[in-house]
Amino acid sequence: MGSSEQPPESDFSLHPDHDRARADAERLFERIAAELRRTLPASADIRHIGATAVPGCLTKGDLDIVVRVAAEDFCAADAALAARFARNVGSKRSESFSSFEDGSTSPHLGIQLTTAGGEDDYFHLFVDALRQDPELVTQYNALKRDFDGQPMDIYRAAKSAFVTRVLSRLGG
Repeated sequence: MGSSEQPPESDFSLHPDHDRARADAERLFERIAAELRRTLPASADIRHIGATAVPGCLTKGDLDIVVRVAAEDFCAADAALAARFARNVGSKRSESFSSFEDGSTSPHLGIQLTTAGGEDDYFHLFVDALRQDPELVTQYNALKRDFDGQPMDIYRAAKSAFVTRVLSRLGG
């Protein structure tokens, strides 16, 4: 493998104990959110997103956080996050979206920074839709079971199609 190549991603794998994973993620969220509130601009809206934020949702056991900020605060928030966390180099980056991660935490931590109201400001909408509709959770869980043990890129493509379908129903 050349020095510029990324190692292959692992397969998608569901956590064996979803209740424990949810509790572990919630504890880490409380700690990280408190830290972020001290360092981010006042406009920052910090939310626990992803499967561990949805009761009854199957999870791979990680913690996802979205930080939504006013457009004028995006650069300052991006710099503050970059000073503390590694950039997620496998994710897109734009003037209104960036992604960070911390593989040293347990569970693994991913942070999405978005401009509130911007093109990529939909993570919280998807989680809210799941929380409000148990049938969507059932469908999402079925998708996750179908892709358990499959390559991560194949799972992500199916997940993306599901998220797009849910958001289009919301008008998002």
